[in-house]
Amino acid sequence: MNENVEAEHRLDRAFQALADPVRRAMVARLSRGPATVNELAEPFAITTQAVSRHIHVLEEAELVTRTREAQRRPVHLNPGALEELTAWIDTYRLIHEQQFRSLDAVLAELDSEPARRTATDRTEENRS
Repeated sequence: MNENVEAEHRLDRAFQALADPVRRAMVARLSRGPATVNELAEPFAITTQAVSRHIHVLEEAELVTRTREAQRRPVHLNPGALEELTAWIDTYRLIHEQQFRSLDAVLAELDSEPARRTATDRTEENRS
């Protein structure tokens, strides 16, 4: 599969996973450090089985990973996947910021024109 197509699929899976508020809350929690299924389930009125399904979706989207520490299987945020999302978003943010800067420059130019015209008009009046 083409590298660009694979990157598009990763982005699709990640954004679809993050479309759910419970999964976004889990990602926010994991940004503070690894957590177990029970720890991730605490703030929600859902079963640990439902939490496990949410974690599975996040794993499929490569947003989280799991490790084994003795009896524990903590869930970790995958910073590389988040960086990929951020880079994609930044590409479009930077394009729009440049467009806004250009618009600001045009507006500033238009805003200063009446002041120049007024000064020119006064100079013309003084010559008469």
